[in-house]
Amino acid sequence: MEPILTPQEASDLDRGAQARGVSAADLMERAGRAVANATIEVAGGVYGRRAVVVCGRGNNGGDGFVAARHLARRGMRVDVIAVGTADAAFDDGPASTNRDRLCEEGLVAVPWEATRAGRALARADVAVDALFGTGFHGEPEGAWQDAIDAIDASPAPVVAVDVPSGVDGATGAVLGSAVRAHLTVAFGAAKLGSVLLPGAEHAGTVRVVDIGFPDDLVRPGIGLTDRADVAAMLPTRDLQGHKRSSGVLLVVAGSRSMTGAPALIARAAGRVGAGLVIVATPRDALPAVAAHVAEAVFLPLAQTDAGTIGAGALDAVLDAAEGAHAVAIGPGLSRDDETARLVRDLVARCTTPIVLDADGLNAFEGDVDGLGRRAADTVLTPHDGEFGRLMLRSASEMPDRVSAALALAEASHAVALLKGARTVIADPDGRARVNPTGTPALATAGTGDVLTGMIGGLFARGLSGLEAATAGAFVHGLAGRRAGATLGEGTLAGDVIERIPEAVGSVLA
Repeated sequence: MEPILTPQEASDLDRGAQARGVSAADLMERAGRAVANATIEVAGGVYGRRAVVVCGRGNNGGDGFVAARHLARRGMRVDVIAVGTADAAFDDGPASTNRDRLCEEGLVAVPWEATRAGRALARADVAVDALFGTGFHGEPEGAWQDAIDAIDASPAPVVAVDVPSGVDGATGAVLGSAVRAHLTVAFGAAKLGSVLLPGAEHAGTVRVVDIGFPDDLVRPGIGLTDRADVAAMLPTRDLQGHKRSSGVLLVVAGSRSMTGAPALIARAAGRVGAGLVIVATPRDALPAVAAHVAEAVFLPLAQTDAGTIGAGALDAVLDAAEGAHAVAIGPGLSRDDETARLVRDLVARCTTPIVLDADGLNAFEGDVDGLGRRAADTVLTPHDGEFGRLMLRSASEMPDRVSAALALAEASHAVALLKGARTVIADPDGRARVNPTGTPALATAGTGDVLTGMIGGLFARGLSGLEAATAGAFVHGLAGRRAGATLGEGTLAGDVIERIPEAVGSVLA
């Protein structure tokens, strides 16, 4: 898991390193050298190349001054532009020292002036954004905004220091102007603002570099899922295994008017390797579902007059759940009152691990505490609307998506997967994981049902709730990318299902 730091954690890391004897000056020197190396790479070398380094106050500006010195030393022509560094707040410290050291290479930090800066940026081969640090929030104004707009107007590719300027380092929010970088050089670990959207779009490629922080101090509660993590989680089949030893998933989903959801769940579960899928659905819905899933077995359930699962189905579902390794509940059930009561009774009494989605979540509207009374492992997979109904406040009211997922996990005592652009998985112990593999190709009906089936299938195969949610989201995103690369905006949920084995193979390769 690649660590992700909040601004507070990044500040604590700086202080902790200095308490261990790593000076602020040494950290700045190494950071600036790393930025210089990345800048030369982006520029394609130093011969005949020109860089413009735009520096602000504080450590971020100091990193830029060091980078400029190293670029000039290695033969690149360099213009250094300083914004807001002439006041008393900049009179001492390593950043000021490194501004003064520019003279060693015949450089001088020229105060910001729009026309002169625009000309320099227009002829640059590469620009370095060293304006703001990880602690920035709000909206840049005055010369700061002008500098950001000038950098963005330049045709030169941009290397950003730690977080692109104008991006909130804690939330990824962009309230005004923000630098759009080709490459962001992050020190010690990626910062949350450059991982969450829209900040991630501004960051471009994020490259983490080691500048000498003690390894044991880089221990954040948030991580970015990577391929190696998921490869270690994905199960394999025993040579002497059989269908039941490969995982049995019970799917409780669908209604007379929504027969697609249980079919998508069942197919997706099979594609991630579940050995047996049992689809429990209202008897009127069963023929339509069965027509699309040849490999599953079916349990016809008592139904309401509206064709949804009726209260009389509870015992049959509980009996089936006892023989399963996991249960997927929710998609297509409808919000019928009787069906919602059945879901609540089922969740309360079922001792098998559950993944709860869609109308399964809606059955607990305003009563997230009701989910916390389960003894067995539980995974919740809401989108923002379902989150709002559960928590009685929208995810947008939270500081960021990580905070929202953590709040739901704590309130429900369950693993919470908050779907959306940069899906976040959190557990009640306070750990959170950001999934990097999403794609706009997944913004189509039924792909959430596919994810439910994948998590349910992995759950049934023996993964913990956190592992099933983490691996399921990662592979789901890869499958969506593969489908989207071929089919573009015509990608359907069923197309994503067919790419799941390829996506799994790419993780394990």
